[in-house]
Amino acid sequence: MNRRSFLTTAGAAAVAAAVPGSLASAAASSPLRQPPAGKARFRTGLVAYSYREALQKKTMTYEDLIRIAVETGTDGIDLTVYWLPATTDDVLLPLRRLAYRNRVEIYSIGTRIRLAQRTAELREQQLIELRKWLDVAQKLGATHVRVFGGDLPEGATLEQAIGFAVETMKRGAELAGARGLILGLEDDGGITDFAKETIEIVTRTNSPWAGMNLDIGNFRPPDVYGQIEKSIPYAVSTHVKTEVTLDDGKTAPMDWDRVFRMFAAHGFRGYMGLEYEAAGDPASTVPGYLLRLKELAAKYSA
Repeated sequence: MNRRSFLTTAGAAAVAAAVPGSLASAAASSPLRQPPAGKARFRTGLVAYSYREALQKKTMTYEDLIRIAVETGTDGIDLTVYWLPATTDDVLLPLRRLAYRNRVEIYSIGTRIRLAQRTAELREQQLIELRKWLDVAQKLGATHVRVFGGDLPEGATLEQAIGFAVETMKRGAELAGARGLILGLEDDGGITDFAKETIEIVTRTNSPWAGMNLDIGNFRPPDVYGQIEKSIPYAVSTHVKTEVTLDDGKTAPMDWDRVFRMFAAHGFRGYMGLEYEAAGDPASTVPGYLLRLKELAAKYSA
């Protein structure tokens, strides 16, 4: 798309938003999707969870993540919030300033929100907690907030649990959208063990402010690579793992070239954030993986 075409398209979208009831307005409010297959545009990220032990023990700080991003040429940070010393301005705002001064984007934060709660009261508690983290995301300058489906509630069927998750996700997307933030449902065990259910939650949420935080290493077999490919159209952010579980239950190195080719074929535009969970020491292994990620992002970006 050249500059003239881009400006024409952008102008049409602005008009659509201003004309209630028009077909274009309806399209503008449709659920969030990646652009159709075409030119891909990848950015590299470092997920703070990669250094979970050091962050928990306080032998490493969130400021150190910014330094690592600079040293490896990584574009941004997905800031798992579990080990923040506080959520006050004196903690959050200096971190945002440091990231900006180093031209590292804090593009996402990860929360402990679990959507599939059996009762209305429990779902409301999760939304109250979500509001807190949406405020934190805004103060850090992040535009994406990660949430989880959660485990199957006791006594509930999978179908019922998906319904609970959809209800919470819809309300959460309204809260996020009011702040200009995107809510990403991560596939991470429980009711999101497989692509089918994760995609169903996202599509039934039916919001332009909701999508999938696609973790390529979290789907259970069989056919993990096939599940990844089915999920790409719904992905608003991505976690890249170094290992994959094969159909026979064995673990093997994740084929990053294959993964990037799939994302590129779908015209994906977004972050590919390394989340290192393998057995090696992240201090010595993560920088090398980030450099490899940078190579592939450049190779497969248009």
